[in-house]
Amino acid sequence: MLDALSGKFPVSVVTGFLGSGKTTLINRLLKRPDMNRVAVIVNEFGEQAIDNDLVEVSSEQMMLLNNGCLCCVLRGDLQETLRDLYVKRRNGDIIDFTRVIIETTGLADPAPVMQTLMTDEMLQENYRLDCVVTLADAVNGLEQLETMEEPVKQAALADRIVITKSDLAGEEVTARLEARLRELNPQAPIRRALNGEIELAFLIDVGLRNVKGKLEDIERWMGEPDEHGHRHSHDSKVKSFSLRYTEPLSWQLFSQTMEVLGALRGSDMLRVKGLVNVAGHKGPMVIQGVQHLFHPPVELEAWPSADHSTRIVFITRNIPRETVANLFAAIGAVTAAA
Repeated sequence: MLDALSGKFPVSVVTGFLGSGKTTLINRLLKRPDMNRVAVIVNEFGEQAIDNDLVEVSSEQMMLLNNGCLCCVLRGDLQETLRDLYVKRRNGDIIDFTRVIIETTGLADPAPVMQTLMTDEMLQENYRLDCVVTLADAVNGLEQLETMEEPVKQAALADRIVITKSDLAGEEVTARLEARLRELNPQAPIRRALNGEIELAFLIDVGLRNVKGKLEDIERWMGEPDEHGHRHSHDSKVKSFSLRYTEPLSWQLFSQTMEVLGALRGSDMLRVKGLVNVAGHKGPMVIQGVQHLFHPPVELEAWPSADHSTRIVFITRNIPRETVANLFAAIGAVTAAA
């Protein structure tokens, strides 16, 4: 049987506030020999430094780069752009790319892009969200996080965080920015990049590549919660915490709890991901959601380790851990009594 996640093109979303160095980072990545079959989707060519590397126009919206990669301008609907890419690749009209990178604008909320990849049934047949990479400018990042909503959400939704311009900001300021980012998203590993240079392994193949549930895949995707199950700044609206249940849960309990949370506080449920031990199932259920929308759950063939507990990571805005835990308990009591 074909794995539910195999045979799909991994999609990396690169986000970050204005001037954080997204295009520089992507340029550096595309110069690597092992990144020569990539389709890059950008919002407007006019703002992109990769214009200098364009060598051939294959259609009004698609251009071939010197290294063999494809650059595609996003002028309308993301679903349409991704479907068009797949059809053109299948028909041999463009390069046979193996990976997609989406560069958002500096003011963009990455959540709609993630939701599109996680909920569009046609796209799910061919693409999978691999990771969200958020760039933070060491020179301006602290001020941006304190005064604007967009960079806070970009950091909170990230699977990987890259700090840029640390050489210009100095060690003290960069360390303060890194500490603030860890408060917002303790599960996301953080690296510093100089002139866009960073190890490729940090940015790709972050998500689950198949449903065989290899332990290293699960740990990389889930992140590293602390020993207390949560870590957050008490003066921050954005909080990160995790819930763990040693006994199996009924799928009814889990799904109803998520439905209630989505209906009441969907916009503040920034990101949810985890493994659920569903009663009566051999392997865990992989769940991930962005705000009120959830990716269809995927059941792993087996547990990746001896730990069979349910582990769910939440990144929320103005929703404390106790609220979610109490809701699980309340709905659990109702379903048990039914």
